[in-house]
Amino acid sequence: MALHHIYGIDIGTSTVKIYDQNNDSIIKEKNMIAIENNESVFAIGSEAYNLLGRTPQNIEVITPMSNGRISDISLMEAVLHTYLKRCPGGTGYRPTLIMSVPSDMTEIERRAYYTIAHRGSLRHGKLFAVEKPIADALSFGIPLSRTNGSMIINIGSQSTEISIIADSRVVISRNLPLGGRSINDAIVANVRRKNNLHISSKMAKRLKISLTDMNGRKMEGRKVVGIDTEKGIPRDGIITAYTVTDAVRAQIEDLTEEIKKFLERTPPQIRTCINQEGVYLCGGSTRIAGLGEFLNNHLECPVRLSGYYDLSTICGIKELVTHQDLMNRWTFPLNKRK
Repeated sequence: MALHHIYGIDIGTSTVKIYDQNNDSIIKEKNMIAIENNESVFAIGSEAYNLLGRTPQNIEVITPMSNGRISDISLMEAVLHTYLKRCPGGTGYRPTLIMSVPSDMTEIERRAYYTIAHRGSLRHGKLFAVEKPIADALSFGIPLSRTNGSMIINIGSQSTEISIIADSRVVISRNLPLGGRSINDAIVANVRRKNNLHISSKMAKRLKISLTDMNGRKMEGRKVVGIDTEKGIPRDGIITAYTVTDAVRAQIEDLTEEIKKFLERTPPQIRTCINQEGVYLCGGSTRIAGLGEFLNNHLECPVRLSGYYDLSTICGIKELVTHQDLMNRWTFPLNKRK
Protein backbone atom coordinates (compact mmCIF):
# COMPACT_ATOMS: atom_id res chain seq x y z
CA MET A 1 0.00 0.00 0.00
CA ALA A 2 1.37 3.41 -0.98
CA LEU A 3 2.13 5.83 1.83
CA HIS A 4 0.28 9.10 2.15
CA HIS A 5 2.92 11.80 2.01
CA ILE A 6 2.65 15.31 3.40
CA TYR A 7 5.11 17.88 2.12
CA GLY A 8 5.72 21.47 3.12
CA ILE A 9 7.12 23.57 0.27
CA ASP A 10 8.76 26.99 0.20
CA ILE A 11 9.76 28.16 -3.26
CA GLY A 12 12.22 31.03 -3.28
CA THR A 13 14.04 32.82 -6.07
CA SER A 14 17.36 31.12 -5.33
CA THR A 15 16.36 27.94 -3.50
CA VAL A 16 13.53 25.45 -3.03
CA LYS A 17 12.96 24.09 0.47
CA ILE A 18 10.85 20.95 1.10
CA TYR A 19 9.81 19.47 4.45
CA ASP A 20 9.06 15.73 4.26
CA GLN A 21 6.88 14.73 7.21
CA ASN A 22 7.41 11.00 6.75
CA ASN A 23 11.16 11.42 7.24
CA ASP A 24 11.00 14.57 9.39
CA SER A 25 13.61 16.13 7.15
CA ILE A 26 14.14 19.35 5.22
CA ILE A 27 15.89 19.44 1.87
CA LYS A 28 17.23 22.64 0.34
CA GLU A 29 18.14 22.80 -3.33
CA LYS A 30 19.07 25.49 -5.84
CA ASN A 31 16.14 26.86 -7.83
CA MET A 32 18.09 26.70 -11.08
CA ILE A 33 17.58 24.95 -14.38
CA ALA A 34 19.83 24.69 -17.42
CA ILE A 35 18.12 24.58 -20.82
CA GLU A 36 19.83 23.20 -23.90
CA ASN A 37 19.00 24.60 -27.35
CA ASN A 38 16.01 26.48 -25.87
CA GLU A 39 13.99 23.28 -25.56
CA SER A 40 15.37 20.46 -23.41
CA VAL A 41 16.38 20.31 -19.75
CA PHE A 42 20.13 19.83 -19.41
CA ALA A 43 20.52 20.09 -15.62
CA ILE A 44 18.53 21.05 -12.52
CA GLY A 45 19.54 22.39 -9.13
CA SER A 46 23.16 22.46 -8.01
CA GLU A 47 24.23 20.88 -11.28
CA ALA A 48 22.74 23.84 -13.13
CA TYR A 49 24.09 26.37 -10.62
CA ASN A 50 27.63 25.04 -11.06
CA LEU A 51 27.36 25.75 -14.78
CA LEU A 52 26.94 29.50 -14.23
CA GLY A 53 29.65 31.42 -16.06
CA ARG A 54 30.98 28.36 -17.86
CA THR A 55 28.19 27.23 -20.20
CA PRO A 56 28.49 26.91 -23.99
CA GLN A 57 26.31 29.18 -26.12
CA ASN A 58 23.58 26.56 -26.58
CA ILE A 59 22.96 26.19 -22.83
CA GLU A 60 21.23 28.82 -20.69
CA VAL A 61 21.05 28.70 -16.89
CA ILE A 62 18.02 30.45 -15.43
CA THR A 63 15.78 30.54 -12.37
CA PRO A 64 12.02 30.06 -12.83
CA MET A 65 11.37 32.72 -10.16
CA SER A 66 11.91 36.48 -10.23
CA ASN A 67 11.66 38.73 -7.17
CA GLY A 68 9.94 35.95 -5.23
CA ARG A 69 7.31 35.37 -7.94
CA ILE A 70 6.89 32.52 -10.43
CA SER A 71 8.10 33.77 -13.81
CA ASP A 72 8.05 30.51 -15.80
CA ILE A 73 5.38 27.97 -14.84
CA SER A 74 6.63 25.03 -16.91
CA LEU A 75 10.24 25.34 -15.71
CA MET A 76 9.17 25.81 -12.09
CA GLU A 77 7.01 22.72 -12.39
CA ALA A 78 9.99 20.73 -13.72
CA VAL A 79 12.19 21.85 -10.83
CA LEU A 80 9.60 21.17 -8.11
CA HIS A 81 8.59 17.75 -9.41
CA THR A 82 12.25 16.71 -9.73
CA TYR A 83 12.92 17.51 -6.08
CA LEU A 84 9.75 15.83 -4.82
CA LYS A 85 10.66 12.67 -6.71
CA ARG A 86 14.08 12.71 -5.04
CA CYS A 87 12.47 12.54 -1.59
CA PRO A 88 12.54 9.04 -0.03
CA GLY A 89 9.45 7.21 -1.21
CA GLY A 90 8.67 9.76 -3.92
CA THR A 91 5.38 11.62 -3.84
CA GLY A 92 3.38 8.65 -2.57
CA TYR A 93 -0.37 8.32 -3.18
CA ARG A 94 -2.56 11.44 -3.18
CA PRO A 95 0.06 13.58 -1.42
CA THR A 96 -0.85 16.65 0.59
CA LEU A 97 1.18 19.76 -0.19
CA ILE A 98 1.34 22.91 1.95
CA MET A 99 2.96 25.77 0.03
CA SER A 100 4.03 29.22 1.15
CA VAL A 101 2.59 31.99 -1.02
CA PRO A 102 2.87 35.80 -1.09
CA SER A 103 0.39 37.56 1.17
CA ASP A 104 -0.62 39.76 -1.77
CA MET A 105 -0.98 36.84 -4.19
CA THR A 106 -2.92 37.76 -7.33
CA GLU A 107 -5.43 35.52 -9.09
CA ILE A 108 -2.87 34.84 -11.84
CA GLU A 109 -0.29 33.81 -9.24
CA ARG A 110 -2.87 31.60 -7.52
CA ARG A 111 -3.39 29.72 -10.78
CA ALA A 112 0.39 29.46 -11.27
CA TYR A 113 0.92 27.83 -7.87
CA TYR A 114 -2.04 25.53 -8.49
CA THR A 115 -0.64 24.50 -11.87
CA ILE A 116 2.90 23.64 -10.76
CA ALA A 117 1.65 21.57 -7.82
CA HIS A 118 -1.31 19.82 -9.43
CA ARG A 119 0.06 17.92 -12.40
CA GLY A 120 1.48 14.47 -13.02
CA SER A 121 1.72 12.34 -9.88
CA LEU A 122 0.42 15.29 -7.83
CA ARG A 123 -2.83 15.81 -9.72
CA HIS A 124 -4.93 13.72 -7.29
CA GLY A 125 -3.38 15.20 -4.17
CA LYS A 126 -4.57 17.93 -1.82
CA LEU A 127 -3.11 21.42 -2.03
CA PHE A 128 -3.07 24.02 0.73
CA ALA A 129 -1.37 27.38 1.08
CA VAL A 130 -0.10 29.56 3.90
CA GLU A 131 0.93 33.18 3.63
CA LYS A 132 4.70 33.44 3.88
CA PRO A 133 4.67 36.00 6.76
CA ILE A 134 2.40 33.66 8.75
CA ALA A 135 4.86 30.78 8.29
CA ASP A 136 7.76 33.06 9.27
CA ALA A 137 5.89 34.15 12.40
CA LEU A 138 5.25 30.53 13.39
CA SER A 139 8.97 29.78 13.12
CA PHE A 140 9.59 32.57 15.65
CA GLY A 141 6.94 31.14 17.97
CA ILE A 142 4.80 34.28 17.79
CA PRO A 143 1.31 33.69 19.28
CA LEU A 144 -0.57 34.74 16.15
CA SER A 145 -4.02 34.72 17.72
CA ARG A 146 -2.95 37.08 20.49
CA THR A 147 -0.47 39.48 18.91
CA ASN A 148 -1.63 43.07 18.46
CA GLY A 149 1.25 43.99 16.21
CA SER A 150 4.21 41.90 15.03
CA MET A 151 6.52 43.05 12.23
CA ILE A 152 8.17 40.32 10.16
CA ILE A 153 10.99 41.18 7.73
CA ASN A 154 12.21 38.44 5.39
CA ILE A 155 15.29 39.36 3.34
CA GLY A 156 15.11 37.08 0.34
CA SER A 157 17.35 36.61 -2.67
CA GLN A 158 15.87 39.34 -4.88
CA SER A 159 13.34 41.03 -2.62
CA THR A 160 12.53 41.83 0.99
CA GLU A 161 9.02 41.35 2.33
CA ILE A 162 7.95 43.55 5.24
CA SER A 163 4.71 42.46 6.90
CA ILE A 164 2.69 43.29 9.99
CA ILE A 165 0.47 40.71 11.66
CA ALA A 166 -2.35 41.85 13.95
CA ASP A 167 -5.89 40.68 14.69
CA SER A 168 -4.94 37.16 13.56
CA ARG A 169 -4.08 38.20 10.00
CA VAL A 170 -1.53 39.96 7.81
CA VAL A 171 -2.81 43.54 7.90
CA ILE A 172 -0.03 45.24 5.89
CA SER A 173 2.60 43.82 3.57
CA ARG A 174 5.07 45.31 1.13
CA ASN A 175 7.75 43.88 -1.16
CA LEU A 176 10.97 45.83 -1.73
CA PRO A 177 13.27 45.15 -4.72
CA LEU A 178 16.26 44.65 -2.43
CA GLY A 179 17.69 41.34 -1.34
CA GLY A 180 20.77 39.18 -1.09
CA ARG A 181 21.58 39.44 -4.79
CA SER A 182 21.49 43.24 -4.84
CA ILE A 183 23.89 43.19 -1.87
CA ASN A 184 26.15 40.81 -3.80
CA ASP A 185 26.00 43.09 -6.85
CA ALA A 186 26.99 46.06 -4.69
CA ILE A 187 30.04 44.14 -3.47
CA VAL A 188 31.01 43.25 -7.05
CA ALA A 189 30.75 46.94 -8.04
CA ASN A 190 32.75 48.16 -5.05
CA VAL A 191 35.54 45.63 -5.58
CA ARG A 192 35.67 46.64 -9.23
CA ARG A 193 35.87 50.32 -8.30
CA LYS A 194 38.46 50.02 -5.53
CA ASN A 195 40.54 47.05 -6.69
CA ASN A 196 40.15 47.17 -10.50
CA LEU A 197 39.11 43.56 -10.20
CA HIS A 198 35.95 41.86 -11.44
CA ILE A 199 34.76 39.03 -9.22
CA SER A 200 31.79 36.69 -9.62
CA SER A 201 28.52 37.00 -7.75
CA LYS A 202 29.32 33.66 -6.12
CA MET A 203 32.53 35.09 -4.71
CA ALA A 204 30.74 38.26 -3.59
CA LYS A 205 28.27 36.13 -1.64
CA ARG A 206 31.10 34.34 0.16
CA LEU A 207 32.81 37.64 0.95
CA LYS A 208 29.51 39.06 2.26
CA ILE A 209 29.27 36.38 4.91
CA SER A 210 32.97 36.03 5.79
CA LEU A 211 34.11 39.68 5.81
CA THR A 212 31.12 41.95 6.44
CA ASP A 213 30.84 43.47 9.90
CA MET A 214 28.22 46.18 10.32
CA ASN A 215 30.02 47.25 13.52
CA GLY A 216 33.30 47.78 11.67
CA ARG A 217 35.30 45.48 13.93
CA LYS A 218 36.72 43.14 11.30
CA MET A 219 40.06 44.28 9.92
CA GLU A 220 41.18 41.27 7.90
CA GLY A 221 41.17 40.69 4.16
CA ARG A 222 40.82 37.75 1.84
CA LYS A 223 42.75 36.73 -1.24
CA VAL A 224 40.52 36.15 -4.28
CA VAL A 225 40.98 35.54 -7.99
CA GLY A 226 39.18 37.68 -10.55
CA ILE A 227 39.62 39.44 -13.87
CA ASP A 228 41.76 42.56 -14.06
CA THR A 229 39.41 45.26 -15.38
CA GLU A 230 42.23 47.09 -17.21
CA LYS A 231 44.16 44.18 -18.73
CA GLY A 232 41.32 41.66 -19.05
CA ILE A 233 43.42 38.82 -17.64
CA PRO A 234 43.01 36.74 -14.46
CA ARG A 235 44.85 37.92 -11.36
CA ASP A 236 44.52 37.68 -7.61
CA GLY A 237 43.94 40.49 -5.14
CA ILE A 238 43.32 41.12 -1.46
CA ILE A 239 39.78 42.27 -0.67
CA THR A 240 39.47 43.96 2.69
CA ALA A 241 36.59 43.77 5.15
CA TYR A 242 36.23 47.54 4.78
CA THR A 243 35.63 47.30 1.02
CA VAL A 244 32.96 44.62 1.48
CA THR A 245 31.28 46.22 4.49
CA ASP A 246 31.20 49.61 2.75
CA ALA A 247 29.13 48.09 -0.08
CA VAL A 248 26.86 46.12 2.24
CA ARG A 249 26.28 49.08 4.56
CA ALA A 250 24.91 51.23 1.73
CA GLN A 251 22.35 48.55 0.87
CA ILE A 252 21.34 47.99 4.50
CA GLU A 253 20.98 51.74 5.02
CA ASP A 254 18.55 51.84 2.08
CA LEU A 255 16.60 48.96 3.63
CA THR A 256 16.57 50.71 6.99
CA GLU A 257 15.06 53.85 5.47
CA GLU A 258 12.33 51.79 3.81
CA ILE A 259 11.53 50.10 7.12
CA LYS A 260 11.27 53.50 8.81
CA LYS A 261 8.87 54.72 6.11
CA PHE A 262 6.82 51.56 6.57
CA LEU A 263 6.64 52.13 10.32
CA GLU A 264 5.59 55.76 9.83
CA ARG A 265 2.55 54.59 7.85
CA THR A 266 1.62 52.00 10.48
CA PRO A 267 -1.38 52.79 12.76
CA PRO A 268 -0.16 54.21 16.11
CA GLN A 269 -1.63 51.43 18.27
CA ILE A 270 0.11 48.76 16.18
CA ARG A 271 3.36 50.70 16.09
CA THR A 272 3.34 50.90 19.88
CA CYS A 273 3.15 47.09 20.04
CA ILE A 274 6.02 46.77 17.55
CA ASN A 275 8.19 49.19 19.51
CA GLN A 276 7.65 47.05 22.60
CA GLU A 277 7.82 43.61 20.98
CA GLY A 278 10.48 44.41 18.41
CA VAL A 279 11.07 43.51 14.78
CA TYR A 280 11.51 39.89 13.68
CA LEU A 281 14.16 39.46 10.98
CA CYS A 282 14.78 36.35 8.90
CA GLY A 283 16.31 35.36 5.56
CA GLY A 284 19.76 34.31 4.38
CA SER A 285 21.33 37.77 4.77
CA THR A 286 20.65 37.74 8.52
CA ARG A 287 23.98 35.90 8.72
CA ILE A 288 25.70 39.28 8.17
CA ALA A 289 27.69 40.06 11.31
CA GLY A 290 26.33 42.98 13.31
CA LEU A 291 23.15 43.34 11.27
CA GLY A 292 20.81 42.99 14.23
CA GLU A 293 22.71 45.52 16.33
CA PHE A 294 22.86 47.98 13.40
CA LEU A 295 19.09 47.82 12.82
CA ASN A 296 18.39 47.96 16.54
CA ASN A 297 20.31 51.25 16.80
CA HIS A 298 18.72 52.82 13.73
CA LEU A 299 15.13 51.65 14.26
CA GLU A 300 15.25 52.30 18.01
CA CYS A 301 13.43 49.08 18.84
CA PRO A 302 14.52 45.49 19.57
CA VAL A 303 15.49 43.36 16.56
CA ARG A 304 15.09 39.61 16.90
CA LEU A 305 17.09 37.49 14.47
CA SER A 306 15.95 34.06 13.37
CA GLY A 307 18.37 31.24 14.02
CA TYR A 308 16.88 29.45 11.01
CA TYR A 309 18.09 32.12 8.54
CA ASP A 310 16.71 31.26 5.08
CA LEU A 311 14.95 28.17 6.48
CA SER A 312 12.56 30.25 8.58
CA THR A 313 9.58 29.88 6.26
CA ILE A 314 9.94 26.13 5.78
CA CYS A 315 10.42 25.68 9.55
CA GLY A 316 7.16 27.58 10.05
CA ILE A 317 5.47 25.27 7.55
CA LYS A 318 6.85 22.32 9.49
CA GLU A 319 4.98 23.65 12.55
CA LEU A 320 1.78 23.57 10.49
CA VAL A 321 2.37 20.06 9.20
CA THR A 322 3.10 18.68 12.66
CA HIS A 323 0.31 20.51 14.51
CA GLN A 324 -3.17 19.89 13.11
CA ASP A 325 -4.72 22.79 15.02
CA LEU A 326 -2.29 25.24 13.40
CA MET A 327 -2.88 23.59 10.03
CA ASN A 328 -6.63 24.08 10.35
CA ARG A 329 -6.29 27.68 11.51
CA TRP A 330 -3.66 29.15 9.17
CA THR A 331 -3.85 27.30 5.84
CA PHE A 332 -6.43 27.53 3.11
CA PRO A 333 -7.21 25.34 0.07
CA LEU A 334 -5.28 26.45 -2.98
CA ASN A 335 -7.74 25.95 -5.80
CA LYS A 336 -7.45 26.89 -9.44
CA ARG A 337 -10.05 29.58 -8.84
CA LYS A 338 -11.30 31.28 -5.70
